[in-house]
Amino acid sequence: MKLDVIKLDGGKAGSVDLTDEIFDLEPRADILHRVVRWQRNKAQAGTHKVKTRSEVSYSTKKIYRQKGTGGARHGSRKAPIFRKGGIYKGPTPRSHAHDLPKKVRALGLKHALSAKAKAGALVIIENAEADGKTAALAKQVKDLGWKRALIIDGAAVNEGFAAAARNIEGLDVLPSMGANVFDILKRDTLVLTKAGVEALEARLK
Repeated sequence: MKLDVIKLDGGKAGSVDLTDEIFDLEPRADILHRVVRWQRNKAQAGTHKVKTRSEVSYSTKKIYRQKGTGGARHGSRKAPIFRKGGIYKGPTPRSHAHDLPKKVRALGLKHALSAKAKAGALVIIENAEADGKTAALAKQVKDLGWKRALIIDGAAVNEGFAAAARNIEGLDVLPSMGANVFDILKRDTLVLTKAGVEALEARLK
């Protein structure tokens, strides 16, 4: 498929041929769901923790005598049955990450790129370069109509552009190796530089 290439000032800069096997697939929600779930689970901290019976602070003295009270027999205030006692089988620190085959991860990225292309939310720009001034870039972004956009550059992001984009709300910038399904789907507009297109095609072939 062929898309027009634009400059940051809105001018035209030719066109680019995109690989159909990456940008023209029929998006599958099941694959996208699997990859996003894998990403979010891997990012989850898993630091939730409760105190068990051995960790709560109470005297170990027997509460009351064994017989003659007419109640159940208890020997410790730490028992889960009591208020402020230890929690039985509560959460402990652990990793929520699970495995996902590399082929499925790569396929998920292809489907995410294709989904943006199908929705008409894929924009190709000649390059992402700026002098580090936020005001100038913010005006260009506003004129282009990007409200929630992810810009993916080549192997490295231009330092001046990254500095200028840092304070613009709703604008994210990533190198091609940082491209991922969750960030692509989260934004309304996906913007790729020509270097970014080449890097993604080389990565996913």
